Amino acid sequence: MSLYARPMALLVEELAKLPGIGPKTAQRLAFYIISGSKTDAESLAEAIVQAKEKIIYCSICYNLTEETPCRLCTSVGRDSSMICVVEEPKDVIAIERTREFKGLYHVLHGAISPIDGIGPNDIKVKELLERLRDDTVQEIILATDPNVEGEATAMYLARLLKPLGVKVTRMAHGMPVGGDLEYVDEVTLAKALEGRREV
Repeated sequence: MSLYARPMALLVEELAKLPGIGPKTAQRLAFYIISGSKTDAESLAEAIVQAKEKIIYCSICYNLTEETPCRLCTSVGRDSSMICVVEEPKDVIAIERTREFKGLYHVLHGAISPIDGIGPNDIKVKELLERLRDDTVQEIILATDPNVEGEATAMYLARLLKPLGVKVTRMAHGMPVGGDLEYVDEVTLAKALEGRREV
């Protein structure tokens, strides 16, 4: 027997399906939604429906957008000679927050993972190669995650892209700014030593 009324149990169950939301957090969110006004609940529901109906993939970079091509791909202020390759749309947001990168993006929508049955044909590799046809792009920056799948994807792309005469670089990995050396794991320390530069 459920401890909740059926509509509440359904809400908790649906919220628990979201990534990073466990049963207790789902319960807290459900109680928050129920205790709020009907207008707040309707606004939340409408925002979810609007996002689901109106968000599409950019026809060039495959980032999430409301119109295609997206505002980043059509911006005259962006450097079209550089493409930063990322795994997911959220990675574009992370890099944009730095305000340092002025090039374009390409979102793969995943990473190569043979264990999960994800190969190069399951992500947007072919579409990336298509963007290199007109010789505008001079550098590809591989900004995949520093995990096994991200490294495998970066290595695969590097081997695929280098023969095409484009410069291929990889985002540096290393110690976080403000971190204490004693708390940094061995892999991160090794990458930091590997990527050291002269001062």
